[in-house]
Amino acid sequence: MSISIPRRVALAALAAALVGAPAGARAEKVFPFPVHQKKLENGLTVIVVPMPGSGLASVRTVMRTGSRDEYEPGRSGFAHFFEHMMFRGTRRMSEAERERVVTQMGASANAGTDNDLTVYQFDVAAEDLEKVMDLESDRFMNLFYGKEAFQTESGAVYGEYRKNRASPEFQLFEAMSAKAFTRHTYGHTTIGYEKDIAAMPSMYDYSKKFFARYYRPENAVLLIVGDVQPDATLALAEKYWSAWKKGYVPPRIPREPEQKAERKVDVAYSGKTLPIIALAYKCGAYAPDDVEYASSLVLAEIAFGETSPLYKKLVLDDRSAQVLQVRPGQSRDPGLFIIYAKASDPSKLDAVRAALDEAIAGARKDPPDAKRVAAAVSHLRYQDLLALDTPEQVAGQLADLAALTGGVDAMDRLHTTLGKVTPETVRAAADKLLDSRRRTVGILTEKAQ
Repeated sequence: MSISIPRRVALAALAAALVGAPAGARAEKVFPFPVHQKKLENGLTVIVVPMPGSGLASVRTVMRTGSRDEYEPGRSGFAHFFEHMMFRGTRRMSEAERERVVTQMGASANAGTDNDLTVYQFDVAAEDLEKVMDLESDRFMNLFYGKEAFQTESGAVYGEYRKNRASPEFQLFEAMSAKAFTRHTYGHTTIGYEKDIAAMPSMYDYSKKFFARYYRPENAVLLIVGDVQPDATLALAEKYWSAWKKGYVPPRIPREPEQKAERKVDVAYSGKTLPIIALAYKCGAYAPDDVEYASSLVLAEIAFGETSPLYKKLVLDDRSAQVLQVRPGQSRDPGLFIIYAKASDPSKLDAVRAALDEAIAGARKDPPDAKRVAAAVSHLRYQDLLALDTPEQVAGQLADLAALTGGVDAMDRLHTTLGKVTPETVRAAADKLLDSRRRTVGILTEKAQ
């Protein structure tokens, strides 16, 4: 499955899309492949992106359900649980038989869960696309598991949680999420609260309700990318997926109140680790048409990214930090803009924090250099586009957009919005975003022996 579209083909398509693109257009067309989209009568959105020549097809079934949707007390962890359970088999085809068919095709099958989505992945030879459509539609419409299988898998999920707890980064993020969000479901990690996972084996009946509520066509996007014919592929979607019954029930997610004072959380790690500091600022939801949101992406790169003066100081020159990373917000609901640093030594932690605060104060006060803004905008505009070499890569990027927005045109829209970013919009975004009253400070250190 390592065959790829030659890079020169993808780049040529991109260049053709970019030449002559009007700077003031509402949404510049930069995504280099055609997009064919149809909504079936049951509400399922089907998106086909033909990429001729590779002989491959990538299928992503995107459920717009993640840990965000787990709003009922004591019921966190079920979105991730179904990432596991969906491989258990159906009334028509057992787990073993399904695995045999997948192996026989030489296909790659996987899945992943996050706050806002659960994505099921299939990468196959294009000639096997119909088999995949049959397999996928069957498990989404006819998933079957008994109580014993449910308890076995929920026990495995608890084992996964305990393994994750061995990571200092996981412990810090788990504690920070719970501190930063007092009501919204982003307050628990994707895998869920430990007490809920421990109790999961007794929730067989609830698991059926969760699946029936969220795994419905109105809440899904079927994405097919590769060496396929659009009309024939849409016909296959109609053939295999149109029988999926409606019934989606939206989650009742509580609104997070405005944060008006800095919050702090200290984590004592029972093991060997370097100290970590993370500054998590409340930020808006993913908004590809909003200049403030686009400016926050530029801010992340020029103030805290690998080309920033802060990175040069902490990581390259002083070597007081081993790691400096930034994760801008990209979520369906207002989330977190996180700046993360791992000190190279416990004695360096205070200096690292002081340098972070100094850089933050500077970003809020002074507009950045115009050339650096232009370079960051250019990098953000093209970094993803230039990596669109294979159906698998294209499908992976578009699946995230489909989960966030229900479609895939956000790449073009964000490209246009980035063209409106200026040094002053970056400074204004920094001043609003990097307000200490709207942040949670997390510090992890080794537990005293």
